[in-house]
Amino acid sequence: MTMTHEIEIGSFHVGAAHPHCLIAGPCVIESEVLVVDTASRIAEVAQTLGFPYIFKASFDKANRSSITSFRGPGIDAGLAILQRVKEKVQVPILTDIHQVHEAAKAAEVADILQIPAFLCRQTDLLVAAARTGRVVNVKKGQFLSPQEMQNVVNKLEESGTTQILLTERGSSFGYNNLVVDMRSLPILQRFGYPVIFDATHSVQLPGGAGTQSSGQREFIAPLARAAAAAGCQGFFMEVHPDPKVALSDGPNMVPLDELPALLRDILRVCRAVTEG
Repeated sequence: MTMTHEIEIGSFHVGAAHPHCLIAGPCVIESEVLVVDTASRIAEVAQTLGFPYIFKASFDKANRSSITSFRGPGIDAGLAILQRVKEKVQVPILTDIHQVHEAAKAAEVADILQIPAFLCRQTDLLVAAARTGRVVNVKKGQFLSPQEMQNVVNKLEESGTTQILLTERGSSFGYNNLVVDMRSLPILQRFGYPVIFDATHSVQLPGGAGTQSSGQREFIAPLARAAAAAGCQGFFMEVHPDPKVALSDGPNMVPLDELPALLRDILRVCRAVTEG
């Protein structure tokens, strides 16, 4: 494994020599009460288990299956809510951007700007994110081989940043299905940056419910354990107090009350790998 860059996020670092981080939260901002409460409860779990924690939620989900699907409160209201999460829970913030003009504004609040998988080759978006000086987390497109992410890394580096995270979230396998090739994790690590495993989007069934995506939540734990064994530097999970009523990605989200057991399970594998 090549690891030339360790990324500073808030009060901790992400990289080979540091504990595995956790990026977690609801898919989309549904309300201020929900995101603050969820962030607080995840932070407590993460602190107890020793996971450096980054809160994740989107102010806009621009790639929903249906035009009638809930997208979120929008950038102004959404960033105001994320700022309150940051102040009340005292954790770093990650959020998606979809358009060039969103980058600088989101960077006023977010510690990490995330490039969605479908947009990972959009040069102007990558350049705009890099120029903010914030950490940039790029989801590997479902349509790309891990080797092709070298081009994404080059775009970011040539735009002035080495504050980069790369996230594996599964690859398209026929229609309405994703698979995870664990070889992707060490391949992505060759580019010199921390690699995160997205345990919840990897079990998504894109468009599997017609006007919305479905998912196979039962495979989150085994895939996360496999990624831990493969040596990733962090875990991305969408977490919700009650996924049955979530307004986005419910079928592939982790129920909040199941998170502690899942993280303990992952941690045992991480320790076995590092301790030999």
